[in-house]
Amino acid sequence: MDEKIVSMKNIVKEFSGVRVLDNVDFNIYKGKIMALVGENGAGKSTLMKILTGVYLKTSGDIYLEGKEVNFTTTKESQDMGVAIIHQELNLVQDLSISENIFLGREPVGKSGKIKWKQLYDESKQWLDKLGLNESPKELVKNLSVGKQQLIEIAKALSLNAKVIIMDEPTGALTISETEKLFEVVNELRSQGHSIVYISHRLNEIFQICDYVTVLRDGTLVGEKTIDELDEDKIIEMMVGRKLSEQYPRVNTILGHTVLEVKNLSNKFVKDISFELKEGEILGVAGLVGAGRTEMARSIYGVYPLDKGEILMKGKPVVIKSPKDAIKEGIAYVSEDRKSNGIVLGLNIVENVTLASLDQYVGKIGKINKSEEEKSTDSYVKSMSIKAAGTKQLLKFLSGGNQQKVALAKNLNTNPKILILDEPTRGVDVGAKKEIYELINKYKESGMSILMISSEIPEILGISDRVMVMHEGMVTGTLDIKNADQEKIMSLAVGKEVS
Repeated sequence: MDEKIVSMKNIVKEFSGVRVLDNVDFNIYKGKIMALVGENGAGKSTLMKILTGVYLKTSGDIYLEGKEVNFTTTKESQDMGVAIIHQELNLVQDLSISENIFLGREPVGKSGKIKWKQLYDESKQWLDKLGLNESPKELVKNLSVGKQQLIEIAKALSLNAKVIIMDEPTGALTISETEKLFEVVNELRSQGHSIVYISHRLNEIFQICDYVTVLRDGTLVGEKTIDELDEDKIIEMMVGRKLSEQYPRVNTILGHTVLEVKNLSNKFVKDISFELKEGEILGVAGLVGAGRTEMARSIYGVYPLDKGEILMKGKPVVIKSPKDAIKEGIAYVSEDRKSNGIVLGLNIVENVTLASLDQYVGKIGKINKSEEEKSTDSYVKSMSIKAAGTKQLLKFLSGGNQQKVALAKNLNTNPKILILDEPTRGVDVGAKKEIYELINKYKESGMSILMISSEIPEILGISDRVMVMHEGMVTGTLDIKNADQEKIMSLAVGKEVS
């Protein structure tokens, strides 16, 4: 049996009398990688916040290297060798790599001045360890997201971390950056560091993890070695049932062409042309940096066009802003819901009606609150949004439910065309299937859907056709009957396929 470096026993956490963790046991083993999985709202983040001193446990015991600990601050946990790398990177963009690694812990002399040479030299040691060639003086804002992720790891290592918690570390990484991260993680394991790996991407768990702990609704479902599991077993443990079909395809009879894009070009994309029919899902695939989001935002009026035209049902339209796009019946659900999709500090009603307030303004300019509530309530029920009520703030909803609200906000503008940019990013497997079923529901009603996704199984699972982009251009479009992962990847790197 592997040696435990952390043992959390019978952990209970209550907020205002509501129990969110119920007698959870959790182990981390020395020199091993423990996957922590569960649907959004299962209690993963709460458990890790207790371990890192953000929250105080209601009851239970925590042991670190056999000694009982009770962290009341993050500094206490860091001083004892426990560090966390959050999903949203916690770096100061306008500071250098060195300043970020040692922020608040800079080496100083007797006079109180920072010892810059020592700061740079020590930072260089950590960068070398992680295979980064950047200067310690380089500003963080000049680094790719993947390299920023490695700076976060350097920061954790500089704390002398024995335990490193990684929360969705590959969410915004390219394939090559993900491979580099896995190399670093494997090296850390070989050096005796213990890692908690939180991810919704089950294939990653089978690539690098040794153990898996599954939570569901604030309770422990089980801890297994990776050899005891496959993806279906993990999903069943997470959701409490078998998902008979992860990608519920719906075949419909396609209608008339609704959207035509002809030779769309600007500084992001070049000569983009495609058509979209009633009741069709056109999947858009490609690697990070291919220009998929920029293409969508250009159609939506965020970025100006240098040339090209957009036609709706055969008639040219001029779209110079999102307001114009909404007026023409185009809705866009952003890949970054927290920055561009929803307002976390507003409630569900305020979010759902945000893009369509004109519908609720009466003759004297006053908003009809009861109509707002009625519309929102219908979406909450039809989309199975789990919340305490329509007045609940978005920041208290799980990622999957936040995404449903972002979707409802856009559907409330009554669109003919729905552009979905990474619609299931950061969403657990159970909520994913619910979102797929919602997408299919609107497809069956005749809505035309343009769906951008980095997950090829998702693209293949629910699209009717697949358009692939590379370096701002369309490299090919495949009928779903002829599409497979190999063809999509070939087109995504700029190769022709037969």
